[in-house]
Amino acid sequence: MDRPFLDLGPCSPLRGALRVPGDKSVTHRGLMLLALAEGEGRLYYPLKAGDTLSTARVLRALGAEIEEEGPHFRVRGRGLRLKEPEDVLDCGNAGTLMRLVLGILAGQEGLFAVLTGDASLRRRPMARVAEPLRAMGARIDGREGGGKAPLAVRGGPLRGIRYTLPVPSAQVKSALLLAGLFAEGETEVEEPTPTRDHTERLFRHFGLPLWVAGSRVRTAKTGPFPAKDLTVPGDFSSAAFFLVAALISPGSEVVVEGVGLNPTRTGLLQVLKAMGAEVEWRVLEGEAGEPVGYVRARHSPLKGVAVDEGLIPLMVDEVPILAAAAAWAEGETFIPGLSELRVKESDRVASIAQNLRALGVEVEEGPDWLRIRGGGVRRGEVESFHDHRIAMAFAVAGLPVGVRVWEPEWAEISYPGFFRDLLGLCGAS
Repeated sequence: MDRPFLDLGPCSPLRGALRVPGDKSVTHRGLMLLALAEGEGRLYYPLKAGDTLSTARVLRALGAEIEEEGPHFRVRGRGLRLKEPEDVLDCGNAGTLMRLVLGILAGQEGLFAVLTGDASLRRRPMARVAEPLRAMGARIDGREGGGKAPLAVRGGPLRGIRYTLPVPSAQVKSALLLAGLFAEGETEVEEPTPTRDHTERLFRHFGLPLWVAGSRVRTAKTGPFPAKDLTVPGDFSSAAFFLVAALISPGSEVVVEGVGLNPTRTGLLQVLKAMGAEVEWRVLEGEAGEPVGYVRARHSPLKGVAVDEGLIPLMVDEVPILAAAAAWAEGETFIPGLSELRVKESDRVASIAQNLRALGVEVEEGPDWLRIRGGGVRRGEVESFHDHRIAMAFAVAGLPVGVRVWEPEWAEISYPGFFRDLLGLCGAS
């Protein structure tokens, strides 16, 4: 059967300003907390794409009323008590959904649910969430000893625990904090390396119990809480593709407006600056505790760098587009600390390496690292590997010389209209 593909470029200079869709992480979490709240609230400018529409669908099956109002969602919550679903809950490709909703379902006494997803999601590790939830008293089972979906969960009484994350993971932290809202006593999570803190900021927005002290974050059982409206900032992970496209395309200048600039998400900006990128940003306002502003990027000669491993959790979703920048940089870029990328929508370490080689770039691949020798790419064909960020990153990597992207529709998981927006900055229609 013929596979779909998209031919892009060579692109004229990218010029202009744009707004990217709403932040995926904030949309997931905002929908979940509004589903647990009492009364009605609106989620303004959320991401409406494959993953977050899966979250809306699952929460509807659990009894929340979620209606679309133009670009927004109107949500009437269940007041902490969800409805037992009548069928299996399909999480699609959304790992954030599956992991976080496990924490919520574990505390729903008497409720039984089964979670599944697409082939990619069924391969992804869930034991990292299931095991600490079991320590809280959760009853979770599934394939490979409860480590892979489909997962079955029967809600019941939970008890708070103190847990140190063995691997930096905002998803595991968030699942435990959500479970802690239903648990007797206090639930404390310690993270040796900071990860994105959208859940903590939203807890504060909704007035939920939260204490943060250094690397420790703690919550406690809550009673009913009222719904509150929430405005979702633009997704920095989506903005990153356009910033790098401008940096590697001669004559380019791009401004992304209204984008979230949460410091636990913007490690890529620090790395790009170290590579010599002409990139600037400013926070102009805040929404529900999230800093929002603009980022401007101009074409710049880039040089290879050794990336600080401590920055990887602050840019884990941006590693594919960093690899695209590294392919155009002079010299060698070394990116360590990539074990988590092995268990994303694809094995992103392998996907990055294969696509770089397809574009004529010399790359070494280790168990948890990449070494990229830059200097530019040649025209070629790249695979999406059923992974939205790989599809978008390598469309950008090949844009200055021309590239064929196989199965580009995977970009719609997080950014419907990505290719339209990219070509719009190129002056194409």
